[in-house]
Amino acid sequence: MLTKRIIACLDVDGGRVVKGVQFENLRDAGDPAELAKAHSEAGADEVVLLDISAVHERRPTLLDTVRRAARQLFIPFTVGGGIRTLEDASAVFSAGADKISINSAALHDPTLITQIAARFGSQAVVVAIDAQRSVDGSHWQAFSHGGREGTARDAIGWAQEAESRGAGEILLTSMDRDGTGAGFDCELTRAVADSVRIPVIASGGAGGAQHFVEVFREGHADAALAASIFHYGFSRLSDLKQQIGAEGIPVRWPC
Repeated sequence: MLTKRIIACLDVDGGRVVKGVQFENLRDAGDPAELAKAHSEAGADEVVLLDISAVHERRPTLLDTVRRAARQLFIPFTVGGGIRTLEDASAVFSAGADKISINSAALHDPTLITQIAARFGSQAVVVAIDAQRSVDGSHWQAFSHGGREGTARDAIGWAQEAESRGAGEILLTSMDRDGTGAGFDCELTRAVADSVRIPVIASGGAGGAQHFVEVFREGHADAALAASIFHYGFSRLSDLKQQIGAEGIPVRWPC
């Protein structure tokens, strides 16, 4: 089994890190640069910063926030939110990101994935998919605009298309589990992970070490991302890694 990654997520709204439940009822969690540094020092393998209001407010990514966070990091740093064009992506890379994450813009124009991959390499392109189970339970629907707008796209089919267009990773968030602490949606994660050859990052629902073990074993995830349990001190990263490692899941050290 390949080494699994633990990724800390910073959802940023108005220059502050926030966290909610199922994309709503946001509360303040702190300064992005300070939290990025804290997560890195605690043992996070990567940090993801998502400017969650950029698309809804129809503005570019807050580059100053990206620069301040990037200066604190010596681990891979992914930035998403407000990236609509190749030029937007270039500006975010120049501000210090190692990878960019695109969601709504890619759904609107899938060729954007190929454009960015051709310029910066597939390893630098993460396609984020916010997925919600359909009312009849038959499939998962992909959402755009921070989970505000449904699309006609099936999440699994969209992940496959994103891979074919040059995406290097899929960041898969279960809208049903987001912020609940009830555990990752292993069924959703496994369905997507088994349908593509690129790494899949599971997101949404982390509440404890066992949830990470489950999504790695049962969900076939390559990495798992969390926010609330780190921001509010529910779980120390070093303790989390030790518990996961004790279950026979290979994680990156030191922790």
